[in-house]
Order: sequence, then C-alpha cells, then structure tokens
Amino acid sequence: MRELIRRVEAATPAERDRAVDALRALAIGGVVLGHWLVTALVVDSGNVRVASPLRAMPYLAPVSWVLQTMALFFLVGGWLTARGHAAARARGIGYGQWLGARMARLTRPVAAVAAVWGLAAVVMLALGVDLTTVGVLAKLVWSPLWFLAVYAALTAATPLVGRLHPGWPLAVVALADLVRFGWGGPGWVGWVNVAAGWLVPYCLGAAWSRGRLCGRAAGWAMLAGGAALTAVLVLWAGYPASMVGVPGARISNQSPPTLAAVAFGLAQCGAARLLLAPLRRVLARPAAWAPVALANLSAMTIFLWHQTAMIAVTALGLLAGRPLPGLHTVPDVPSWVLARTGWLPVFGLALVACWGAFHVHERRGRALGA
Repeated sequence: MRELIRRVEAATPAERDRAVDALRALAIGGVVLGHWLVTALVVDSGNVRVASPLRAMPYLAPVSWVLQTMALFFLVGGWLTARGHAAARARGIGYGQWLGARMARLTRPVAAVAAVWGLAAVVMLALGVDLTTVGVLAKLVWSPLWFLAVYAALTAATPLVGRLHPGWPLAVVALADLVRFGWGGPGWVGWVNVAAGWLVPYCLGAAWSRGRLCGRAAGWAMLAGGAALTAVLVLWAGYPASMVGVPGARISNQSPPTLAAVAFGLAQCGAARLLLAPLRRVLARPAAWAPVALANLSAMTIFLWHQTAMIAVTALGLLAGRPLPGLHTVPDVPSWVLARTGWLPVFGLALVACWGAFHVHERRGRALGA
C-alpha cells in the first residue's frame, strides 16, 4: 500500500489542483450511493418494477440533498474543459482535434456498456424474460447516461458558452418554470432546462478556471442565495423537497431540472468553492490523495457500471428462493433503509468486479483523448 501511495504521489503533476479531483470524486460517490439507496427493484406479478423509499417515506427527502451531486459534476466539468481548451489553443491544437480527443474519452467506455447490455437484453428475451422486465432493467442502466449526452453537448459548445455569465441560463430556467407552472404553459417547455439548468454550474466552472467568481465572498453568496431560493421554492412555491426523481410524483426536480434543482446546485457550487482550500490542505498528504486520484482514474467505469452491479446482486439474490429484505422487498418502511444499507458493501464488491472487467476501456479512451 505504501508503495502504491508513493507511486501515485510521484506521478501527480505539481500544478494539479487536487481539490477539483476531490469534488469530482464526491460527485461520483453521491450518484452511486444515491442510486443504490433510493432505487429498489421489486418483483410484482412476475414483472420487475422500480420503486423508491422516498415515495412511501417522504420525510427522507433530506437524504437526497446530500446525494444529489450532479451540479458538482458540471462545475468540475466546466473547469476542466475550459482549462483544457485554453491549453490546447495555446499549443496550436485546433478545435476539431481537441473535441475529437475529448469525445473519445466519453464514447469508448459507453460503447462497452452498450455492447454488454445489448447482448444481455437478447439473452434475457431468449430465456423468456418478460419484455417489460428487460425494459425496466435497461432503462435503469441507460437513464443516468443523459448526463453524458448533456456533458458532451456542453463540451462541444465550450468556445461559445465558456465565457457566458451563469446568470443568463439561470434566467432561462426561471422563465421556463414560470411558463409551465405559473402560466399553465405546455410541459415540454421545461425540457429547455436540461441544457440551461446544467449550463449554470458548467459556466461557473469555466469562470473559475479564468479566475472569476472564485473568491470566498462569491462562494458564500452562492451558498446563501442558492439555499434561500431553494427553501422559498420548496416551502411556498410547491416544488418537491426531494432533489432526486420520485416515481409517481406530480413534479420531479430532475426530469427536467426545475428552478429549485438549479438553485440547490448553485448552493452546492458555493459550498464547493468554500471547501477548496481545506481540501487542498488535506490532499497535500499522499495517503489522503491516493484514493482520490485512483477514484478519478476510474470515474467513467464507476459511473457507467454501478447500476449493473446493483442489478447483478439483486438478480443473484433471487437464487435464495425468497425475497431478501432491502433487496427485493417493497421500500415502504424504515427497516428497509437499514436492510438496504447492509447491502451496500455487496454492491461495492460487484462494482469492483465490473471495474476489473471493463476498466480497460476507460484507459484506452483516456489514451485516445489525452
């Protein structure tokens, strides 16, 4: 272990901002734990359906405030992409070559997931698994990947949006919500927020990369302002308290993103800014930095395969011949949450197995996109 820590420390460039990598690791951890804790696969009349403990136990909504970390993904993504584009231009690398390299890092690992799950779907259907069940499982794997599509689009638009003030997309989100909720407009207007909503933290990250909006005063303003706006929208404007989607809910803060979700993300970005200095001090220690560095080297693999790991454990659990608490049972009582927590290490071991099988595609994608 000491040798591994030493090698990671020696391989880390002196100019690397370790705190940014820590924020990305926190974002990945939030997504993984969030999906594992609030998503249950329940067998109902021979079919599999997705259920959430947040529907039966809405008082657990504060858990989603900790585990909803998508804004951090886009904040860090904007920071890294803007810096990468500026560095490429300084070296005389054209936009097309730079973008091709960035896309290679995304598409190769995704292609592996598509191939495996395409084959798995064919095998399940051939074995007589109900089409509805296959669709539920496939959607569970594919639905989180909207993030990559949006991230790819924002990456491609970096030369245009990299200097955009985040207040402009925030205003678009507010207007879209006003049209659909305040004026009774069509629901499809909200889908504008898929781009505009996540453009807010992306623009913040790009601004930080240029040394703007990066002072502690700006951090406190975003944290306090975002938290206050979120509280107002939830308490008095009818927005859900949960910052993740809840099956069957009338309004979702995520599909598409609402002003409450974007305001909450703004508060997260402010908190992230305030954490940068403490994180840098902690991560100056090689033992603290090594796990963060290793997690970032496997970021895509963890993100793409964590749902598959949960599905695999749930499926193997059926061999027990009876529903296992926290794994197959309906998430409608507090004891389910306790039982589910006990399954998290098992999900983690399954994810390690997935990492061993598929991390090679992320390494090759990084080599292509270096």
